[in-house]
Amino acid sequence: MMDAPKKPQPLHRFRRRFRPRTRPRFEGLSFNRLIPNLMTLLGLCAGLVAIRFAMEERWPQAAAFIVVAGVIDGLDGRLARLLKATSRFGAEFDSLADFLSFGVAPALVLYLWTMHMVGPLGFMPCLLFAVCSSLRLARFNAALDVGMEKPKPAYAYNFFTGVPAPAGAGCALFPLFAAIAFGDWGWPGFAAAMRHPVLVGVVLVVVGGLMVSTLPTWSFKNFKVPRNAVLPLLLGTGAYMAFLVAEPWAALAAGGVIYLGMLPFSVRSYLALKAEAEALIEQVAEPAPPRQA
Repeated sequence: MMDAPKKPQPLHRFRRRFRPRTRPRFEGLSFNRLIPNLMTLLGLCAGLVAIRFAMEERWPQAAAFIVVAGVIDGLDGRLARLLKATSRFGAEFDSLADFLSFGVAPALVLYLWTMHMVGPLGFMPCLLFAVCSSLRLARFNAALDVGMEKPKPAYAYNFFTGVPAPAGAGCALFPLFAAIAFGDWGWPGFAAAMRHPVLVGVVLVVVGGLMVSTLPTWSFKNFKVPRNAVLPLLLGTGAYMAFLVAEPWAALAAGGVIYLGMLPFSVRSYLALKAEAEALIEQVAEPAPPRQA
């Protein structure tokens, strides 16, 4: 007997069998939006590693990791704005990481380096510095909420209120940077002078006061350079980078001195911009003179 011919399958079954499978979709953030938070996490880890090296009395490594945390802190915010990944969580996380890396870590490093030599009194400047750092960061977070409700004048966005935490940490570590540089140069007397607890304590108190002060300091975010100053700026930056490669500790110490020397110019620039803005507002607010018939 001959086999009966097979019935053709319906078209919808054929389509169902050879239909391409779709990949499951997962809900969540893209990896690009996580990169700034991952950078902040690396900065936090760098601060913790600096504390560990300080406990082992490995001072160059401890100072280096605080510098690494500062470099990372300068990158994560710019990456967040570039990738459009800014968020309230990122701002809070960044402030917490900054408090540890630039408030707690420098204070503990300097205490273990020299301030413990004078007993319990040596801990007071370190404690004051860490408290000032926390107040500085808390004020910064509060200013974010106030800025949403009441925007600042346009010129004020180019300035911080007080010395920012990373710059404060770099200035507070000036004695350690200078002592390491003098030690490498074979000048033990100058290195011992930089390690004196009185000098380190004064530096901690002064820098802590600058962080909680209301001094306007340049943020360098929207900083405009005049045309005639572009070439000197490039040459100066190149010279400093060469100095940083050749003598890193001396360059870091000099960087703190240069930053503190820029503060008066920053205040003068702020006052000049404020005066110009107030004069422009008064000029616009003046009523026009009446026309004569």
